[in-house]
Amino acid sequence: QVQLVDTGGGLVQAGGSLRLSCAASGRTGSRYTMGWFRQAPGKEREFVAAVNWNGRTTYYADSVKGRFTISRDNAKNTVYLQMNGLKPEDTAVYYCAASRTYESGSYPWQYNYWGQGTQVTVSS
Repeated sequence: QVQLVDTGGGLVQAGGSLRLSCAASGRTGSRYTMGWFRQAPGKEREFVAAVNWNGRTTYYADSVKGRFTISRDNAKNTVYLQMNGLKPEDTAVYYCAASRTYESGSYPWQYNYWGQGTQVTVSS
């Protein structure tokens, strides 16, 4: 069992940056794929980015390529999402998640553990 706490959201202007963090506790073996998803009101949860267990392979949704960077520090049991060039359409609740069976999971059902979510709001 793994517990995830995601933090770092806030209100920023278009073009600004935020860095989200996700701290894991409990059974925190390093061989988990970590992902970020987001969900806007009335919308389905949407894949944003994922990183494999050793941090060497990343995968991004087309909508965030070139702007967002996912990374992890296994020694600290923490995954990050650096978000640059934010746009109003990035506004959503962002969730970190952990998958124990998929290396490049891009669907919510592939993830076993979830953070509580952190709100990101981008104004125009």
